[in-house]
Amino acid sequence: MWASNVFNLNPLSKAVKWASLAPLLFFAQQVMAGPINGVVVNIDQNTSPDSYSLTNAATLNANAATTREITAGGGSKVNLIGSTVNATAGSNGLALFDSDAQITGSRINSSVTGLQLGFTATGAGSKATVDGNSLISGVNTGAQVGAESTLTLLNSRLEGTGANGAGLRMFDGTTSAVGSTIVGGLNGIVVRNDASQPGGTVLNLDSTQVQGSGGSAIFVQGGNAAITARNGTNLTASNGILLDVGNGGSADLSVSDSNTHLVGDVVVASGSTANVQLDNSATLTGRLENVQGLSVNNNARWVMVGDGSVQSLTLNGGGVQFGNPGEFFKLSVGELSGNGGTFYMHNDFSTGQIDTLTVTGNASGNHTVALDSSGSEPVAAGSRPVVHIGGGDATFSLLGGAVSLGAYDYDLIKQGDNDWVLNTATRSISPGTQSVMALFNAAPTVWYGELSTLRSRMGEVRMDQGKAGGWIRTYGNKYDVSASQELAYQQTQHGFSFGADAPLPVADGQWLVGLLGGYSQSDLNMSRGTSGEVDSYYLGAYTTWLNENGYYADAVIKFNRFRNSSDVQLSDGRKTKGDYDNNGVGASVELGRHIKLDNGYFVEPYTQWAGVIVEGADYDLDNGMAAEGDRVRSMLAKVGATAGRNFTVGKGYEVQPYVRAAYVHEFGANSDVQVNNNSFNTGLSGSRGELGTGIAMQATDRTSVHLDLEYSNGDKIEQPWGVNVGLRYHW
Repeated sequence: MWASNVFNLNPLSKAVKWASLAPLLFFAQQVMAGPINGVVVNIDQNTSPDSYSLTNAATLNANAATTREITAGGGSKVNLIGSTVNATAGSNGLALFDSDAQITGSRINSSVTGLQLGFTATGAGSKATVDGNSLISGVNTGAQVGAESTLTLLNSRLEGTGANGAGLRMFDGTTSAVGSTIVGGLNGIVVRNDASQPGGTVLNLDSTQVQGSGGSAIFVQGGNAAITARNGTNLTASNGILLDVGNGGSADLSVSDSNTHLVGDVVVASGSTANVQLDNSATLTGRLENVQGLSVNNNARWVMVGDGSVQSLTLNGGGVQFGNPGEFFKLSVGELSGNGGTFYMHNDFSTGQIDTLTVTGNASGNHTVALDSSGSEPVAAGSRPVVHIGGGDATFSLLGGAVSLGAYDYDLIKQGDNDWVLNTATRSISPGTQSVMALFNAAPTVWYGELSTLRSRMGEVRMDQGKAGGWIRTYGNKYDVSASQELAYQQTQHGFSFGADAPLPVADGQWLVGLLGGYSQSDLNMSRGTSGEVDSYYLGAYTTWLNENGYYADAVIKFNRFRNSSDVQLSDGRKTKGDYDNNGVGASVELGRHIKLDNGYFVEPYTQWAGVIVEGADYDLDNGMAAEGDRVRSMLAKVGATAGRNFTVGKGYEVQPYVRAAYVHEFGANSDVQVNNNSFNTGLSGSRGELGTGIAMQATDRTSVHLDLEYSNGDKIEQPWGVNVGLRYHW
């Protein structure tokens, strides 16, 4: 008979080698129910609990049965379905030697080892498949897998419940666990070497939880272990070590998909070795202590939690992250190879704190560096190497282009033969600075877009013959602004205005006086995802004089409240925001004459003079950038003419199509903006031409409507389109 506690390789008997045991050790140390020799035995819930020993290709089928310990050898088979094995004190639950077991929905409990997969003196191993939410528990070991043996664990649980227990112990065998849990009172999984057998340990973990309740998740105490973690596998340990390699052991850890994110350290003792491979968006967050080789590929990432050192680092589309923002670490690498790797580094050049990469030996491949953006100005950035190599042909560039630091963007350049630093000699303004400049620059354009001309404000008031009335219009404008080589943005405005007026007869003319109000929103779009918004609320008063000979004068004064906000896309993918309110006041005077020609044609020369003053403001973006804008002054002059024809239709209503051309000049002085005490100019002075067309018509006895379209182009501003639609009602 086979003894139930043969090959119990727990720490108390670790000097014993399976292959050297004499056959006499296999004899039972307790009385068994009797050997099952080469026959098939079926037991169920009606069978009294007992112990079983199988030899000579025997089979035990247990269905909903309760037994004591079971030992199987000589090519035997054990099938447990919904059964329970409660081993007597000092005995293993189920011990297999050159035998197989199928365990489904069952429970095995032992004070030593729950499930033992051993081999015979001839080197024949055992196999077991555990599934159906089975539970295998032992005080010392949940399951023990010997050389040439294979354990398949499916949706089940292994427990080593003692203070020194391990959920799984392996001696050069193979274990594949899927959707399972392995828990040890000390270490989750322990790997040891069986010097009498060739090969090593293979451990495949798929969507499996491994926990070392008092020590490491996986402890390699010797031998060679190939470990794979995938599909959300999680390794947890009370000491924070997910892989501990010692006693001259060697381990290769492969983490291979986007669902697997390990947190913990890999610690390798002197005289031992370990290699780690991260692939397909997997991550490992923790220390790598004395790791020989690290390979990070295909968007996978190693996240450092302190200063690190790796003998050999290979990056093929993977990355190394130097902790989190505000943490500054140093990484030392013996050799760097691969291509397309990314180093995610943090920096505060204002204080001199930066992450650094040092390759003491040869570095090869093309790699990128991702640096943090900042609203503060860098100090001595050009003299602080971000990367230093001992030699080789490696190249480094910034991920996504230049990094935004304060008012400017900086590129990474090679300095000398071995260092990479920020280029402070050639720089461009940062997205934050563009946003600040655009907001301070946009207010006059907003103001003028709301104003327009008399014709587009109220339609053709002559059709109403100076009667009292009210009006409303909605409008939209698109501007392409190029204030300088460094500042360009698109401004899209939409809004509405409304007003009412009444006549004041004076001499031979007709005066109209009225009040107006309205709201507009302008969206500013800049490069690299940066945007701004101006919400404008306004009230005003106007007067219009219409002479019987066609002369007219129109004057407007308008007060605005601007609410400005910026949304800045920084170089590192983060965003920063800022907002402020300010006020503006402006006035416009338009003079012209409506000259009637034959057959209903007319021409209307006019000039318009308008000016606005917008108060300055100070505000900060939430990344620390400080902005200060001076008061903005604008003076705009326009000279042009409108030509059209009047038609009488229907009930005697007038229809008036027209075209318009004008020359516009901005006299406004340049305005200055300070960003972190760096000065920038945002003036829009210059000339442009303007073309327009539209129609005004009398819709009813009391109602007139108009449609006006506009285009302009000049040195610094192009207006691809402008449109407004208005309605006037008189009483």
